[in-house]
Amino acid sequence: MLAIVAPGQGAQTPGFLNPWLEIPEFAEGLSSLSEATGLDLVELGTTADAEAIKDTAVAQPLLMGAGLYAGLALNTESEHGAFALADVVAGHSVGEITAAAGVGVLDHAQAAVFIRERGRGMAAASAAHATGMAAVIAGKPDEVLAAIRDAGLTAANYNGRGQIVASGSLENIARLRANPPARARVIPLKVAGAFHTDYMASAQPKLAELADTMVTHDPITRLLSNADGAVVDSGHEYLRHLVQQVTIPVRWDLCMATMQRIGVTGLLELTPAKTLTGIAKRNLPGVALFNLNTPDQLSDALTFCREHAGRVLEPQEA
Repeated sequence: MLAIVAPGQGAQTPGFLNPWLEIPEFAEGLSSLSEATGLDLVELGTTADAEAIKDTAVAQPLLMGAGLYAGLALNTESEHGAFALADVVAGHSVGEITAAAGVGVLDHAQAAVFIRERGRGMAAASAAHATGMAAVIAGKPDEVLAAIRDAGLTAANYNGRGQIVASGSLENIARLRANPPARARVIPLKVAGAFHTDYMASAQPKLAELADTMVTHDPITRLLSNADGAVVDSGHEYLRHLVQQVTIPVRWDLCMATMQRIGVTGLLELTPAKTLTGIAKRNLPGVALFNLNTPDQLSDALTFCREHAGRVLEPQEA
């Protein structure tokens, strides 16, 4: 059973798209996404510094482009690329847009418009207040949650054993760092706002309005929701989740629980990869892991996918 996952904001690093642009189809896809978003994603993914790509309006389309077009390059035998091989697909936060485009819920043009408006709306919401996020590593879960509440923060990402992400004002994050839970570390994340909290509420109306104009399709394989880790069979329902998820916590712990329940044996993380495989290493014992970060890994990645894929495709899906 093969899981393919797409990382969320904070995974990007300066120059991470350099090797991928040697693939003509990848470069063409990123150029199309640049046109749709009004951003030079080629330059931003190759020469821009860490501060430039931390900008929410930049980071989100960069990450979607990276994951989507790497996934398509991985398996050129299907219009859905590697996603056609997966038994289950999931994305973490903005990675859910990558997943939606990969499994056919949204076509690439619609996904580009959605990511543009999501990024712009969340960037504007972030600019209104000095906010951010911090990962709380280790500690007892109940003590971590209590410390987050006591600091006036929200538990925004439940990333399974050993990591809960707090979200809120920078002042309160500093308070948490000064008084961490017992046996825990508090590490600020490379994001520009308090995502998955009410601080992002102003971004939702525009997304809801946009979603009402979009045509969706049901996913080609199992697609998990960050809301509760459940499989979502309806493309329309998944799009509704995408609108809601900017203000609700990411339950990646429940997504992993579903993967474990259905018997996932191999998990491949799309570029820029290491965050979700790192989490999986702590939470999915016995599951083989693959970080896809450069094009020279495509052959080995395809072999990994075929070794673990349990799904039999119908002719029209191939």
